[in-house]
Amino acid sequence: MIYYLDPDFLSLLELKTLDLRFLSRGKIVTTGEVALITIDEKSLDELGRWPWPRVRMAQLLDALVKYEAKVVGFDIVWAEPDENSELKSLSALKQKMNELKLTNRDLEIYLAQAIQKADTDRILADSLARSRRAVLGYFFHFFAKEDPPREKKQLPKGLPPLSTYNLVKYSSAEAVKVHLFEANYAEVNIPVIAAAAEGAGYFNIFPDRDGTVRWIPLVIKYQDRHYCALSLAVLQKFLDNSPLVLRLAEFGVEEIRLGDLFIPTNEEGRMLINYRGPQKAFPHYSATDVIHGRVPLNAFQGKIVLVGATAMGIYDIRVTPFDHVFPGLEVHANVIDTILKQQFLHRPNWVTLFDLLAIIVLGLILGIILPKVKALWGALIGISLFFAFILTSNQLFQQQGIWVNQTYPLFNLVLTYLMITGYRYMTEERERKKVRGAFQYYLHASVVEQMLKDPEKLKLGGEKKDLTVLFSDIRGFTSISEHMTPERLVKFLNEYLTKMTDIVFKYDGLLDKYMGDAIMAIWGAPLDQSDHPLRASYTALEMVEELHLLQQKWATEGMPRLNIGIGINAGPMVVGNMGSERRFDYTAMGDSVNLGSRLEGLNKLYGTNIIISEMTHERVQGEILGRELDLVRVKGKDQPVKIYELLSRRAKALPEQKALVEEFQAALEEYRNRHWETARKIFQSILQRSPEDGPAKLYVERCQTLEKTPPPEDWDGVYIMTTK
Repeated sequence: MIYYLDPDFLSLLELKTLDLRFLSRGKIVTTGEVALITIDEKSLDELGRWPWPRVRMAQLLDALVKYEAKVVGFDIVWAEPDENSELKSLSALKQKMNELKLTNRDLEIYLAQAIQKADTDRILADSLARSRRAVLGYFFHFFAKEDPPREKKQLPKGLPPLSTYNLVKYSSAEAVKVHLFEANYAEVNIPVIAAAAEGAGYFNIFPDRDGTVRWIPLVIKYQDRHYCALSLAVLQKFLDNSPLVLRLAEFGVEEIRLGDLFIPTNEEGRMLINYRGPQKAFPHYSATDVIHGRVPLNAFQGKIVLVGATAMGIYDIRVTPFDHVFPGLEVHANVIDTILKQQFLHRPNWVTLFDLLAIIVLGLILGIILPKVKALWGALIGISLFFAFILTSNQLFQQQGIWVNQTYPLFNLVLTYLMITGYRYMTEERERKKVRGAFQYYLHASVVEQMLKDPEKLKLGGEKKDLTVLFSDIRGFTSISEHMTPERLVKFLNEYLTKMTDIVFKYDGLLDKYMGDAIMAIWGAPLDQSDHPLRASYTALEMVEELHLLQQKWATEGMPRLNIGIGINAGPMVVGNMGSERRFDYTAMGDSVNLGSRLEGLNKLYGTNIIISEMTHERVQGEILGRELDLVRVKGKDQPVKIYELLSRRAKALPEQKALVEEFQAALEEYRNRHWETARKIFQSILQRSPEDGPAKLYVERCQTLEKTPPPEDWDGVYIMTTK
């Protein structure tokens, strides 16, 4: 049971046992096809501080062409024009000459030549184009940027340096919906450099929870397209542009293939890196030695050469099973060598059965023998089984590259020994309390009670129920958090989430998850609640009231003024344990859940705090006062949905709030009847009394626009939401 639940600390412990298997295996032989050019301390001493002028990188690439390297991959991104270039000052001088009408022909020729030499970005681009073997790096951001630079906003989906995956196959229509690593923002090379390269790949590396890099994502989704890692882009060029194929199925990535090379990954497209050993398992050459011709002539002939920084203070420090300080450049080298040698680490389909059998068999052997032998013999047998299993699993890892789970069989072995030994000295009732206490430690108390009543609830799957979902999010949190210290940010976020979570629990809601500063909660499961839409509505109103109190407190502490948006929807949802066969969470899914998330996002458009769907409003309107906002067609839905702003409980509603609802409804009717001027005047009347009323402001702008450019005759008054 714990094997399927896979608690975090046991999962982390298993990762540590994997690291120990690497260490016990030691270094293995590489293919000899990969070499590293390092921008190290020696290079900085001889050639100057980093970043170098682009001319220097062009010299390095030209030298590698002379050394006949087959592919050169750069673990570097040139996202901005060269700061070392004198192009701007020289161009300005030439422009000044033109303005003063100076006609010195020699000076003009000199300036033209100087400008050509000063354009270091073009010099590097020309070197890249001449080489016909360079593969560039770039990287993705996985956090939302509120206002990215214009050129990044207009980034075309088909930009050649990013578009390395040229063939994506789907096993079924459902495979299109597979969730992979999905980026929010791309940091790419400037166009003049990007266009000159033979290809490009991202060099993002994602450590596990403990900070150790064990996996590499070979595919990332960005703007509805799929892109490959730098290691794959380099290999594709090395293998004479062999076709790179990604096949997706309902469960995730089914296959990644590069020509005849099959690359095993998990469903997220991550490959387990079979590290060749500690640092410098691959030959390292200083960049300055390459530029000055101080390396053997055959050092790079026909090989893959990766270029990156390793000097202290400028390189990408990573933790691997072998080292706590490991260059990110060498991680890519290990990935490439693993694929070339087809020497993968993997967990075949039968490994789960092996793990379960090991858990059962070891437990049974010890369970049968222990009660029949003395304590000393029992301890010796237990220790023997313990180390015998470690030896067996290590042999499978070293000889076959198979990763079998050590933690759960050994944990079961230890647990079985402790339980049987303890049973000799304690009553059965005390043992039962101990087991129950252990379950309560791992699981929430309410879930434990449900489990004890119905053990089937622990299995993967769900049921369709009528529920209410609530999403809340802090407006502009990303940009605000960038100006806060980590300590202050954590304190602020903990205070906010504690207050909001307490309100969810006050109305017996189930906190589904935190998503950064966002909260998702559901009502009606796992316990049935006939009034779940009303409970969610009360929660939302009280969250806004609590926010106002926090705003006053934060103002005295010099904190920024924050606002939140809340979306609520009631309807049929699938709720239960969702996830993989080894790891799952109790959560809700379905169109109704997605609609709740979309409603939360609409608050930004209408300038409101709480938006609920018409399905929710119909069930709470007797107790809750709300005003109709609009008819919207959200992304992913064909039928329009009527949305309402939640204002207050009816018992506490102010006269001006009731008047606002009636006047706003009258204005909406005029608006939908195409009486733009009449509707605009009513909305403006609302603004005179409430200048900050977001919906009224929005409709005044709409009316003004529609007066100038009337919609077609079949206009139905529906606003189409094009974003999530």
